[in-house]
This record gives sequence, C-alpha cells and structure tokens, in this order.
Amino acid sequence: MPAIATKPQLICGVDEAGRGPLAGPVVAACVVLDRNHTIQGLADSKQLSEKKRNELTAAIKQFAKAWAIASASVNEIDQLNILQATLLAMKRAVNQLSLVPDIVMVDGMHSPKLEIPVQTVIKGDSLIAEISAASILAKTARDAEMVLLHERFPEYGFDQHKGYPTKKHINALQMYGITTAHRRSFAPVKTIAYINN
Repeated sequence: MPAIATKPQLICGVDEAGRGPLAGPVVAACVVLDRNHTIQGLADSKQLSEKKRNELTAAIKQFAKAWAIASASVNEIDQLNILQATLLAMKRAVNQLSLVPDIVMVDGMHSPKLEIPVQTVIKGDSLIAEISAASILAKTARDAEMVLLHERFPEYGFDQHKGYPTKKHINALQMYGITTAHRRSFAPVKTIAYINN
C-alpha cells in the first residue's frame, strides 16, 4: 500500500528586538519560510553584521511564504511591563500574517496566547531557521525606528546605541533629561526622572 503523503507543517518563527533598551518600542516579527526557497546565512541577528542583516532582510521579505512585523509602544511598555508588551507585539505580528501556520515557534521561555499551537525554544534564534529570520526582521525594523528617533532627538545618539544604556546614552539623559521616547518604568530613566522632579 503506498504511503500517504503528508503536507509539511507550516512553521511560523517569532522573535523580538528591543527588550533591554531604555528608549523606543519593542518590535516583534514572525516568518513562515518557503521550503522551495532556501535563504543562505540565516542566524541569530546579534551574530550578524548590520550589512548582512540588511541583505538577509531583503531576501526574507522576497522569498518567505509570509512575514509580518509589529510593535508595542513606549507607553504600552510602561503600562504593561516589558514582558507583557513583548508578548503583545508578538501576538500582533502573528495576527497580521497573510496565512495561518500550523505551529508558532517562539524564541525564549515565554509565548503569547494564540489560537494556534505554540512552542517555546530556548536559543531558538540560533537553532530554528524561521526564528532566525524573525530575529533579523525584528532587529532591522527596530534599528530603522531608532534612526528615525535620532532625527527627532539627535543629542541622544539613538542611531548609534539604538536606545541601549551605553555611557553616552546615560550621559545624554543626565544632561538633557527624558524624552517621550524613553521608558519611564526602566530603572535608569526612573532615577533620572525622580532627580529632575
């Protein structure tokens, strides 16, 4: 008796960028890869150069079966906390997909509540191609957001440190104060807000 051909599972990889910074949104992306179009070089976005991330972003958007990017704002981060805001961004991204995957695989230990089966994968951005692709889309999208914020607040250097708590960023916060782009619930920002009040 011939074997029954089973349809390959549609795997949706999900990852985020921007949980640690003191400013800017948290961005999540999800990707369903097309098994007929292998994208070479997929890896954890943190292990790739900016040039390579940008090249892979173009390839993912061209060859993936489906992809989506969503975010949670600074206000949502401050109201919900960073974990819940991250899960909200992930849920928004999955809900924007043009198709319904069979399973959603999320990098890390926490996952959003979805109608679709979800699996968390520790270090998934290094192990699962779909999660690697999502990490790259999330990182490049968030970096682009921070460059736009730099145009509004050039003295903070958002185009360089992308909102992370570098020495230059902390010095700028102490010198110029807090902007609307800053997360007031994060300790260094909260401390400076308290001192300045």
